[in-house]
Amino acid sequence: MSKKIRATAAVRSAAAALLVLAATYGACKGEEKAPPAEKRPVILATTTSTVDTGLLDALVPAFEKESGFEVKTVAVGTGEALAMGRRGAADVLLVHAPAAEEKLMAEGFGARRLAVMHNEFLLVGPPDGPLGAKAASAAEALKKIAEGKTVFVSRGDDSGTHKKEMALWKAAGVTPEGGWYVEAGQGMGATLTIANEKRGYTLTDSGTFYSMQNVDLAVAVEGDPLLANPYHVIEVRAEGVNAEGARAFADYIVGAAGQKLIAGFEKGGRKLFTPDAGKVRPGP
Repeated sequence: MSKKIRATAAVRSAAAALLVLAATYGACKGEEKAPPAEKRPVILATTTSTVDTGLLDALVPAFEKESGFEVKTVAVGTGEALAMGRRGAADVLLVHAPAAEEKLMAEGFGARRLAVMHNEFLLVGPPDGPLGAKAASAAEALKKIAEGKTVFVSRGDDSGTHKKEMALWKAAGVTPEGGWYVEAGQGMGATLTIANEKRGYTLTDSGTFYSMQNVDLAVAVEGDPLLANPYHVIEVRAEGVNAEGARAFADYIVGAAGQKLIAGFEKGGRKLFTPDAGKVRPGP
């Protein structure tokens, strides 16, 4: 073997030895593999009631801690939340307008739609208002309000509550219009405040109503089957969405930990939501 060949072999042998030493040193120092890429934030578009009640203040941090995902919440009316889903501007939706949700799923903008929880809508107004004792039904109460031209404050924002209100007026056979009918164009908390100031009536989800301490309004109608208020989580199907984060969030809030948190969430000793996981309604 020539000197040149022997020298090359020696160099290779030395390099291999250095690599072994480096690996051994790194192991001794406890070096780990490079960390995985940071998870993309999850954009959650949701109805204002989940924020106004404080529910998301409990749910989101618990999910973030367990999953490692950060959640960016956009609180809007359900109509706008669904529109965000269609535009791919949100990854996951938490909403409460079943007919509109089913339409979104039929159009192919949702990957999964799962039942999360429910409460009910309430018709509320001044304790000494013209409706007097609780009416037998929402339709009956709305007819009396319209006939008496009593102030009614509407969300007027295409939210889930506004959609329900419109369905109730239709059931009552009334087209609400005139000076007595006020459209707030705001969230539930603000609408309740306006109704309180005007000493008028409004439709509200029970969770937001019972979580508010600064309004002097009483329940005029409750328990009507038409006032059922179910919430669903929808994973958005659109190009560029964070599908992994959306699925993780949906799985969490319908899973044991999320449902337990929802079941135990209360204000003033009153539970605001009833968990509904298991009532699965997958998309087409």
